[in-house]
Amino acid sequence: MHPALNIIIRAARRASQIINRASLDLEHLQVTSKRQSDFVTEVDRAAEAAIIEVLHEAYPEYGILAEESGHTAGRAAGSEYQWIIDPLDGTTNYIHGLPQYAISIALAHRGQLVHAAVYDTTRNEMFTASKGGGAFLNERRIRVSKCLKLEDALIGTGFPYRVQEHIDTYLAIFKDLTRKTAGIRRPGAASLDLAYVACGRYDGFWEFGLSPWDIAGGALLVAEAGGLIGDLAGNETYLQTGNVIAGTPRVFAQLLQVIDPHRKPGLNA
Repeated sequence: MHPALNIIIRAARRASQIINRASLDLEHLQVTSKRQSDFVTEVDRAAEAAIIEVLHEAYPEYGILAEESGHTAGRAAGSEYQWIIDPLDGTTNYIHGLPQYAISIALAHRGQLVHAAVYDTTRNEMFTASKGGGAFLNERRIRVSKCLKLEDALIGTGFPYRVQEHIDTYLAIFKDLTRKTAGIRRPGAASLDLAYVACGRYDGFWEFGLSPWDIAGGALLVAEAGGLIGDLAGNETYLQTGNVIAGTPRVFAQLLQVIDPHRKPGLNA
């Protein structure tokens, strides 16, 4: 295992201690709203601080892009490496006691994802990947499913509560895919949805309006597990646009075909 991935795992486990401890006393959790339907807790901030402390101690020269603290430069302002961190993906689930949330940490080199982990703290499932080295769940190699037909596929998604100007487009796609798939699920943590594509629990996934920290960890998992991931046009700009489609190679292509006719002006790929 690459040393950087070991550090990512260590940071995720450090943050999980904070998250799991606080989950035992949610009634006293301090919750604030960043915007409609987008919450942050003291746990998000404490977990992120713990992650950054571990990463910075090992690689002080690397830059950081994190959900709560934003963008910070490393010791060398022009560092080619950047950590992309979501300390608690699925905060809304967390504050309601719904056990579907995760820690996502990825490392990018010159904009290319090279190492990542998505850690489901409630199930103790550690998904990891390194570029060219495959994807793993608790050290067991994982692959995307063998699903070939959209009609047989179980698809994950997330409602676009941050970009509600596109809600009608989203609902039209949802309706279309409901008719053309085996089922659609919306658990509420994109990093885990992508991890589930990587290990074959889902056959595909799509969502609008995500942030880089929502996508980065899971994106590398999908790619290293033999799946495809792209924006709404199938290109590699999903970290920039926040719009993502992922799946087995066949399901990915069929999702693109269904979604493309619904794209309206103003909805970037």
